Amino acid sequence: QVQLVESGGGSVQAGGSLRLSCAASKYTYGYCMGWFRQAPGKEREGVATIYTDRGSTYYADHVKGRFTVSQDNAKNTQYLQMNSLKPEVTTMCYCAATFSRGCCSLGIKYNCWGQGTQVAVSS
Repeated sequence: QVQLVESGGGSVQAGGSLRLSCAASKYTYGYCMGWFRQAPGKEREGVATIYTDRGSTYYADHVKGRFTVSQDNAKNTQYLQMNSLKPEVTTMCYCAATFSRGCCSLGIKYNCWGQGTQVAVSS
């Protein structure tokens, strides 16, 4: 089974940037990868997706124009570049993947999840 490991989290001031990484334990061609966040006491919220073989991306409304998903296939790694960050309580960010062909969106079932990386944006 593929394992995902997130990294790149930290603490920044509002307006700053962070780049999160999601590394897969082995290469799998053509899968859907999603980014999610979850604040304490809140439900998980979708952020963005990328279909790895097509390179097509989707962004939730609240991050459009500020976040960008990209990938490095040689490293089996996807990235979430987060710019113009807004103040938030400390949030866990997760990457997830599904390896079944079909729709790639934030609403589908993801069957492989990373452990999360913590992000905090102060005022």
